[in-house]
Amino acid sequence: MFQERKHTQGGVRRAVTLGSGRPSSSGGRRSGSSSSRPSRDGGSSFPRSSHGGGGPRFSRGGGSRFGGGKKRFGGESIDVSRFVNKAVIVEEMKPYLPTHQFVDFPIEEALKKNIIAKGYEIPTAIQDQSIPHVLKGADMIGIANTGEGKTAAFLIPLINKMMKDPTAKVLVIVPTRELALQIDQEFMAFSRGLGIYSVLLVGGAGINMQIERLRRKMRMVIGTPGRIKDLIERRELKLAEFENLVLDEADRMLDMGFSVDIKFIIGHLPKERHTLFFSATFSRDIEMLATSMLKSPIKISVKTTDTSKNVEQDIIRVRDKDEKYNRLRDMLKEKDFSKVLVFGKTKHGVEKLSQSLHRDGVKTASIHGNKSQPQRQRALKDFKDDRVQVLVATDVAARGLDIPS
Repeated sequence: MFQERKHTQGGVRRAVTLGSGRPSSSGGRRSGSSSSRPSRDGGSSFPRSSHGGGGPRFSRGGGSRFGGGKKRFGGESIDVSRFVNKAVIVEEMKPYLPTHQFVDFPIEEALKKNIIAKGYEIPTAIQDQSIPHVLKGADMIGIANTGEGKTAAFLIPLINKMMKDPTAKVLVIVPTRELALQIDQEFMAFSRGLGIYSVLLVGGAGINMQIERLRRKMRMVIGTPGRIKDLIERRELKLAEFENLVLDEADRMLDMGFSVDIKFIIGHLPKERHTLFFSATFSRDIEMLATSMLKSPIKISVKTTDTSKNVEQDIIRVRDKDEKYNRLRDMLKEKDFSKVLVFGKTKHGVEKLSQSLHRDGVKTASIHGNKSQPQRQRALKDFKDDRVQVLVATDVAARGLDIPS
């Protein structure tokens, strides 16, 4: 469980894990489980709403904010501190000094006006270093943390390319619907009044409407691998004219098992193309995928401090799933927990937990794979606008969410 704290010193956030501390087969103990560990039936280990009691309140003493320190289970002593990061005050980082302003880039004036209208003046590191290379048509690998502005780093130069060349088409592949939607919204803002339009190809939305928009010869296609592959197989999406490809969050797509779909899609693209490849990490698997796709790429890495160093972690030991739910519910009613993301493993478990918390008086919304696109958008907007206190999500659905603090 992650709590977003506003105005915390050094950008520290808090992550709390609730776990039952069952012994492993080797006789040792496992560290705390995620806050919605699935049960044998595929659901969450949280029960339905349980009123009353809720087990003993967590201790304020010891080394842990919520009663960490050393615990004893079945005769074994466990030092919880081994599993957590304590509060870290991150050292002040020197601000990046860009070599450009957006007005300096050799792009069309109408596009510059849209950039300025969005309030953009000084590019981030990934934008400052990437945009000149993309404008020149170079293949590129961009390594940067989530939230560093990768979207504008590829959208701005590619929109400029489409303005100069009326035949240019772009395919953007991303791992999740939420990220696809965010990129599409950015694209619409940058391309306002330019006569360039996009189509969003994602699951959870009507495929017939997407097919109808594709037939209007949209030049910017943004989508997830599964839906893109589906439309190629239906012969509704023909990629022979798409000479510009962007893979965003490539590491996450591999984690989610999309490598086969990605290779299928790439097999339908022209061999001579302009390819941009963005990732938060650059493992051996990512390097192999990039090598197979790009020609003499420019590699730009602007990764900053590891996000985990900004997160204060804690573990709460509980006896069983009833106590686990009650502890979570009680914490969410404390004043410190004003805006909270709760992550769960399964769609069923996330929905069950959200409903239980709602019945117990916690304003809650949920996002997961069984929700339609409008339902997910509404839940995310309610959370951003503080209409709900808690957003319960699967890790897959939550990847790439942009939630300002």
